Formats: sequence, structure tokens, C-alpha cells
Amino acid sequence: MQNTLQDFIPIKAINPVLELLKHENLTVTVKNERKTRHGDYRRLPNGKHQITVNSNLNHYRFLITLIHEIAHFEAYKTYGKFIKPHGVDWKRTFQHLMLPFLNPDIFPSALLPLLAKHFKNPKATSDTDAKLALALKQYDQPNNKTYIFDVPFGTFFKLYNGKIFKMGPLRVKRYECLEIKTGKLYLFNPNAEVELVTL
Repeated sequence: MQNTLQDFIPIKAINPVLELLKHENLTVTVKNERKTRHGDYRRLPNGKHQITVNSNLNHYRFLITLIHEIAHFEAYKTYGKFIKPHGVDWKRTFQHLMLPFLNPDIFPSALLPLLAKHFKNPKATSDTDAKLALALKQYDQPNNKTYIFDVPFGTFFKLYNGKIFKMGPLRVKRYECLEIKTGKLYLFNPNAEVELVTL
């Protein structure tokens, strides 16, 4: 496991993470990119527990995702199977597990204030925290994607699933965009990554 993890998380995080993973019924699998999630946790029919994390995440997002999923496992062990997936018990567990990692030996100083703010009340995904998500994306490999807040009004863009939209106005915190094929309106977080297209 150590050999696998050292390719995906900051070096100073490896030993504390391995301590958290010292459970004979828990396995961690690194998966190819899944567009709808960064990772997941599940209790298997045989009573064992499995965590998966996407391989394409940068080191910092991978670590946050891994601790997020370990928190599901720990919350399940402590509070039982009837807790809310991202309820108070999980939030407390996530905060407790993440705290030792929030230091400049592991995360860049620029991220620490954003992480501290996020972990006062962690959400089901860090993607809904637009400032943190944008800051984390600065450490991604370069790609041909554009953030939706940079897309000019009236411009067409495509999602990973091939659906094409026309850029619309900002509604409070999210952008209202028109799906070309169906005429339906959708709201997008400012940090959504899209690909510009011409029709």
C-alpha cells in the first residue's frame, strides 16, 4: 500500500495515512477517472470495506478525498449503518481525521486558510466550495478545459458527456445555461470545467 500511495499523496502524509488504514477489513483501490465522483466508500456483502479514489487527482485533492472516504468508514464503525452519509457524525469524524494533515509540511501555505475555513463545516464534496476547488485546481495537470466563470455570455460549451450548452447569466452564485438539445436550463458552479465549442 505504501508503494502505491506515495505516487498519489504528499510524502509527509504517507505515514499518518498508513496508520489510518491499519484495518484488516479495509482496502483502498486507485481507479481510473470517474466523471461523477472523486472517490467512494462502500461496505461489501462479505463484511469487508472498500475505498476507491480516482487516479487523476492531484496530490492534495487525492489526500482530501482519501480522508473523506476513511471518515465514512470510521463513522460507520463508530455510529452504525443508519447515520446520514454526510451528516453531523461524518462531519465530526472528517474534521477530526483531517486536522493533523492541515499543516505546511503537507499542504502549500496558500491552501491552508481555505482548508481551515472549509473544515469548519465540511460539505459532501469540496467541489461545492468554489474558492477551495479553484485553488486546488491550480495544482492539476494542464488541460484544454476552461472554468465556466471565464466563459463569455452567449458562448457555446461542451461537458464531458457531450452535452452542449449556451452560456447564460449569473444567478446569485451559479450560472444559468441553456442545454441546446432539450432547451432546459441548468445551473453551474463557477468552478465547473468545460470545453469551448463553435456551432
